[in-house]
Amino acid sequence: MPLLPRYGEAALSDLLPSVLGALGVAGESDVLGLPPARQYCVLLIDALGWRLLQAHPAQAPFLSSLTGRAITAGVPTTTAVSLASLGTGLPPGRHGIVGYTSRTPGDTALFNALRWEPQLDPEAYQPHPSLFQRAARAGVETTVVGEGKFRESGLTRAAMRGPFRVANTFGQRIAAAADAVAGAGSGLVYVYDGDLDYTGHQHGCSSAAWRHQLAMTDRFVEELYDQLPSGTALVVTGDHGMVDVDPERRVDVDDVPALRDGVALVAGEARFRHVYTTDASAAEDVAAAWRGVLGERASVLTRGAAVEAGWFGAVEGRVLERLGDVVVSVDGDCAVERRSVFPVEGKLRGLHGALTEDELLVPLLVGEA
Repeated sequence: MPLLPRYGEAALSDLLPSVLGALGVAGESDVLGLPPARQYCVLLIDALGWRLLQAHPAQAPFLSSLTGRAITAGVPTTTAVSLASLGTGLPPGRHGIVGYTSRTPGDTALFNALRWEPQLDPEAYQPHPSLFQRAARAGVETTVVGEGKFRESGLTRAAMRGPFRVANTFGQRIAAAADAVAGAGSGLVYVYDGDLDYTGHQHGCSSAAWRHQLAMTDRFVEELYDQLPSGTALVVTGDHGMVDVDPERRVDVDDVPALRDGVALVAGEARFRHVYTTDASAAEDVAAAWRGVLGERASVLTRGAAVEAGWFGAVEGRVLERLGDVVVSVDGDCAVERRSVFPVEGKLRGLHGALTEDELLVPLLVGEA
């Protein structure tokens, strides 16, 4: 059985609303029980899964020393979805960014939410205000710290609308975050770092390269913590975990006719697929065919069943068509690829997207400066 996200109780979408609640912003609730502080610095480390962190205390002594517990990401467990949930405080079914790729509204083409291709209007695609905008209206100063290439990206404009400081290296991120916090009487600084995710995709999260990168990330977090002024709470989390999948245990849709019958488009990513059928009435048959091929290696639900099960939280009407008619969360050492459409996936060792504990659980770590 897949693990379910804990929207509204202990999910990534609850983090920034809890920060604003802890800062005393009217209408915001601290459901995560964060400590009182004058300022908060929230650091998201891409692909820092809870179980990965628990398995590598030697490489992450500082992170492991922080007060921590697990919360859940959203579904699917992928960066675009998680950053949108973090930035808006909403589950995927409301903000509408539902995967690395999904069907372009009103079309049969793929929409890539990380690259934001095709160039849809971010404010129309995701119309809800960001937590940074909500904070600003309440008089709380905010800063988003990230690489320059993200500053005007579609995903940033959709999910992280707020003042942005460019910081391309560990050192620049530390300096920018510390300076922003020091200049705020009551504030929120958000910092993103993606190097651990990149290393895991390329080499796998069981590789020596990944362990070295975790050690470097741990040192970065400790230095950031040391530079924060007194009265600041550092909160560290991740957007998803990661698993390694052997190339020999992957299924290519193009190699299995049963996975293509009645299918118009396959989206998502290798550990979580949105499957769009040629006709809505074919969803049950397509789901049965995918179950027949994948068996216990995946949880295969129709859209209606997945919505009812709470995979995406409350789902707005405008978002329904973005979800697959059939959705597939892969379990164990397996992945579902379509290399003719997604050639890069076959080259990646570390993957994520599914509703397993390894992928859905992320840390909530707190240190008070």
